[in-house]
Parts: sequence; C-alpha cells; structure tokens
Amino acid sequence: MQTKRLFIFLLFLGILGFFSFSNINNPAQKPFIVVLDAGHGGKDPGNKGNGFIEKDIVLDVVLQVGALLEKEPNFKVIYTRKTDVFIELNERGPVANRADADLFVSIHCNSHNTQAYGAETFVMGVDKSGKNLETAKKENEVIFLEDNYEEKYAGFNPNAPESLIGLSLMQEEYLDQSIMLAGLIQNNFVNNLKRKDRSVKSAPFWVLHSSYMPSVLIELGFLTHNTEGSYVNSKKGRKEMAQEIANGIISYRKNIALATNNAQNPIITKEEINEAIETTEEKIYNEVVFKVQLAASSKKLDPKPQNFKGLEDVTRNKEGNLYKYYYGDTSDYNKIQLLKTYAQEKGYPSAFVVAFKKGEKVKLSEILTSEDQ
Repeated sequence: MQTKRLFIFLLFLGILGFFSFSNINNPAQKPFIVVLDAGHGGKDPGNKGNGFIEKDIVLDVVLQVGALLEKEPNFKVIYTRKTDVFIELNERGPVANRADADLFVSIHCNSHNTQAYGAETFVMGVDKSGKNLETAKKENEVIFLEDNYEEKYAGFNPNAPESLIGLSLMQEEYLDQSIMLAGLIQNNFVNNLKRKDRSVKSAPFWVLHSSYMPSVLIELGFLTHNTEGSYVNSKKGRKEMAQEIANGIISYRKNIALATNNAQNPIITKEEINEAIETTEEKIYNEVVFKVQLAASSKKLDPKPQNFKGLEDVTRNKEGNLYKYYYGDTSDYNKIQLLKTYAQEKGYPSAFVVAFKKGEKVKLSEILTSEDQ
C-alpha cells in the first residue's frame, strides 16, 4: 500500500509541485524575469500577408502575454519594445542578458507563397535538412534595414546558409530548457486551441543566438493563409494565443522550480524507485520502447554514471547533428514515468519521455492514444 501511494505521488508530482513550493513566490527571492520580444516594428512591418501587419499583431500579443505574467507572483516582465518602434536585431537578445533574465521569448507571424498553415515554435539550432532555413532567413533579413549592418554583424549574410549554420552552437548550453519551454507552448496551441501542429523545430535565428538563457521564437501562424491569417489577426485569436503562451511560461517556471527543489532536497531514493517499479502494475505497449531524454548536445560524451549525475543505464544516440542521451529502456509506461521523475530529481528538470516503435522514434501522443497496446 505504501508503494502504491508512492507511485501515485510520483505520477502527479508535477501537478502537486505548485502547491508544495510556496517559496517560489517569496518576494525576497530574485524575481523570475521574462523578456518578451515583439518582432519587427517601426520601419520594418514584417510580413503583410492578406493585408495584415505582422508588427502590429505580435506587439499586441506580446503586451497581452506580459499583462498576464505580471499578474503572477514574483514575475518580472521586460519588453524589447512596447510601441511601434524599430529595434535592431543585435540589440534584442542583449536586453535579456543585461537583465539577467530567465527566459527570452520572441514572437512573430509566418508567411508563405502557398496556403501553408499552422503554429510552430523554434529553438536555436542547425537545420541540416534545409526545411527551416527559409523561415530563419526571412526573420534575419531585418538586418538589411539597419545602418552599417556589415560592420555590426561582422559580415554575417542572412541569405547564406553557411552564415546561418555558424550561429547554431551559441545557445547549446540552454537547448534542453529551450526545448522544454517550446514544447509547453506548442502543446498548448495544439491541444487547447486545436491549431495545426507544425511542431517544435530548430533553426539559426540571429535574435536567439546571443541570449544567455533559454530562448524560443514563436511563429503564431501564417498571415498568408486565407483562414488562419484572419484568426491570427482577430481580437479573439490574439487573446487566445497570448493566454496559451503565458500558460506555457508559467508551467515552465513551476517545472523548473519543482525539479530544482527536488535536486536540492531529494525526497525519493533509488531504492524506493526500484521498489515502486517492482510492485506497480505494468502498463505494457507492444513493440514500443520508452526512454527518458536527458539532454541533447553536439558533444559526444561517454554515457557513464559520473557524466550523468550518477544515473546508470544511460545510452547515447546520434540523431541529425546532435547526440541524444537517454535514461531507461522499457515497454512499461508506468515504469518510465517513475524513471522520468527520478531523473528530474537528480537534476534534469527538462527530462521528458520519448517513444520508439520498431526502432523509429514516434510521437508519444500517438502511442498513448493507440488502441493497439
């Protein structure tokens, strides 16, 4: 019975964590600082698909997100712009650095010469396939509107793939946290607003590369799409998207606070985890292997315990340009949830479960909703 209670506690730890750690709202603590960046502005209107103006839409959404966050205890919001002014690209990230911010969130709208649609969220990284380079190039081209841009950006050319890829390693230290934040926001768009999921992606954006904290760039949707453009431009659409972005940021903060507190004050031992695994009812998914992703890096590390905070059974897999490090290997979903919680307590707050079917990575949501288990 005691083990069963432990198991239930572990599964709902993330939910209960908010109520357990009131110290995150202690005014004596450093506030949780979020820098919100409304893309474009002033002489740079951004894209004007269907006659809508990107710079106006994203500013409105940013101000609404900020207003929601400012209602939360111990949050501090800083804006790169609060009016229709032009801010140089190389000044946006440093705003967050000077403030010693915890997060940098840049908001934009997409466009395409087709009827492409959907929401997508980006982190800084290499895109070897080239599929995401066009989006990065469009957002980086604002550089050409700046005075003396050749001197300011040291010969950087937004249209040259080699220049874009050269930015990719600057934010790697914060990649896991950035992916965690991007995933929370993207999931809110898809699950709560029923938006088409264009997923979390990586691409080399100048606005992200110079910020020294977890950073994401959100593309709200395509103004060029006949239906989605109207939604993104609407009062209703802007309000709904702002709410889901704010909710994602708030959830991120709670998760980080929970994991940090657990790492400093461990409440569950490895022996308790093993006992819970042995005595908990199995939930097996045939032909599926679940693993806990701990980290993603271009560095090739030996997956031995001393490199991963004492965690055993860590494996390494090369995926694209990155090495992914996984903990655990099981077809039992209940077991992997326990292992994920233990990994978070050991100091991996952004650890999350991934699924493989017949050796290929698949969406976890598709596995969990499948009737064939």
